[in-house]
Amino acid sequence: MRRFVYCKVVLATSLMWVLVDVFLLLYFSECNKCDDKKERSLLPALRAVISRNQEGPGEMGKAVLIPKDDQEKMKELFKINQFNLMASDLIALNRSLPDVRLEGCKTKVYPDELPNTSVVIVFHNEAWSTLLRTVYSVINRSPHYLLSEVILVDDASERDFLKLTLENYVKNLEVPVKIIRMEERSGLIRARLRGAAASKGQVITFLDAHCECTLGWLEPLLARIKEDRKTVVCPIIDVISDDTFEYMAGSDMTYGGFNWKLNFRWYPVPQREMDRRKGDRTLPVRFGNVEAPWRLLLAPMLVMFFGRRLHTLFLVALVMSSTRTTGDWQKFGWMNLKISSTSYPQIRNVETNQCLDNMGRKENEKVGIFNCHGMGGNQVFSYTADKEIRTDDLCLDVSRLNGPVIMLKCHHMRGNQLWEYDAEV
Repeated sequence: MRRFVYCKVVLATSLMWVLVDVFLLLYFSECNKCDDKKERSLLPALRAVISRNQEGPGEMGKAVLIPKDDQEKMKELFKINQFNLMASDLIALNRSLPDVRLEGCKTKVYPDELPNTSVVIVFHNEAWSTLLRTVYSVINRSPHYLLSEVILVDDASERDFLKLTLENYVKNLEVPVKIIRMEERSGLIRARLRGAAASKGQVITFLDAHCECTLGWLEPLLARIKEDRKTVVCPIIDVISDDTFEYMAGSDMTYGGFNWKLNFRWYPVPQREMDRRKGDRTLPVRFGNVEAPWRLLLAPMLVMFFGRRLHTLFLVALVMSSTRTTGDWQKFGWMNLKISSTSYPQIRNVETNQCLDNMGRKENEKVGIFNCHGMGGNQVFSYTADKEIRTDDLCLDVSRLNGPVIMLKCHHMRGNQLWEYDAEV
């Protein structure tokens, strides 16, 4: 027994010295390049490794499963924030996460003189654990010389723990954290603009109140903005399960877009875009949870937008067309051309004046015909370059001769979804 304890002590001591050696190696290799930036000395990656016990609930992004005996309580708590609050509260505020970056991203070296950023996080009645986990992930995984401040904008929360308790808590964090209170419920965009107006950083980064930043999240965003100050950047958005809080890597092979009903959809990146960008992840539409524009792009007149995922598009288009500064601004027509080069008319039988109509039906159901009303909606179809007839993300499909026309997921392989159109017929 004594020998077993002795072995454990020796192993623990050896591990500690290995970590110290790694720390010293990284410290001196980093500071040889930047003696004037001593705050780089405790690297976020090393701090995250040393500070966390990776065996607790949710560590390394693993799922948290609630025992059957607690299922009823879990369901009641779920109603508070529409996610599994019981699971969230079991997870450490500074839990560890896997590094899911591509190997090339892990070894990429970024410029020394990147702009710093203010991180603006808007919350309304957010859970304590998810809000603080967001803040901790920003602080622990951001180089502090790049992190000017964290600004929490309270959009008229009613929960007591988000008042004085929160203010006292954030005073002890490593990075300046400022709390701004909206006098009345104002909505996400007005609250973000309020936070932006109070920020000091060269770049403003907007986050939702239930995010978790992973290692190396910030540097590539700021590097892109350093290259071009007109750039609005967004990382790949990974997924955290609302049920188990499992961390799941997202895909860089999809882009965000809108159908003509203004519903947000994820679409596969077409081959022409892959050829054009040659590895560049520039996309016309961004997801609104995480984004970072150069602060000069923000204008006080922009207090109204058309939904979170549309607001970046309108913000950039309006500011670029209304601001007169040095540089060549692209007109809105250019953006419209880049985002949508296809028109979406109705498909009408000229003899009966009836139109193709999806009748509000779903996948694997028949398409219908209805009197043309000219109001779009269920009668909006598109004929694509792949010769598909699409309604939203479904394609018209005929699986057998004289069989019914049904709506199936578009597979882009033509076959049963290929439709020839001859304007002369």
